[in-house]
Amino acid sequence: MRVYVPLTLPGLAEAHGAGELAPAPLRAYAVTPGLREWYVSDDIEELEYAALGRAALASLRLVAADPAAARRRVVLALDVPDKAAAAVPGVDEATLGQVTVDAVVRLTAAGAVHVDADEAEKDVAAAAGALAAADAGDDDAQFTVDGAEDHELLWFGIQEIPNLIA
Repeated sequence: MRVYVPLTLPGLAEAHGAGELAPAPLRAYAVTPGLREWYVSDDIEELEYAALGRAALASLRLVAADPAAARRRVVLALDVPDKAAAAVPGVDEATLGQVTVDAVVRLTAAGAVHVDADEAEKDVAAAAGALAAADAGDDDAQFTVDGAEDHELLWFGIQEIPNLIA
């Protein structure tokens, strides 16, 4: 199963240094029955993209919580055995597509890293600053948060991680 793990650049550096993502359980996002129902599609590529988007939003939350982190969303795409990932119960905005991975995952299981381009930093910073207000129902703040989604995450091979975290 392909899962998408939200990180920050410091989190990616830590995983790279350790050679693994730990401790278990890991929070990730994947194509779950709830995501399929919400997205109303049978196209696996569209569903995978939706799961990646959910992980990008979770990464934004991690960025907002870490003032020292670069204002760039980071998502690590991993392949894990189907039995290793369990969907989080419920189909609400907070848990849509969320899974828990109940094992430490070696970084060698990663297929790719998705990271914002440098030019996204201003919008990601604004979105991180607006999250609390958006969560409280402020439409203008939600518009700012949605602005981060206007930036496509770039694809990098795992061999490029040292350059990303340098």
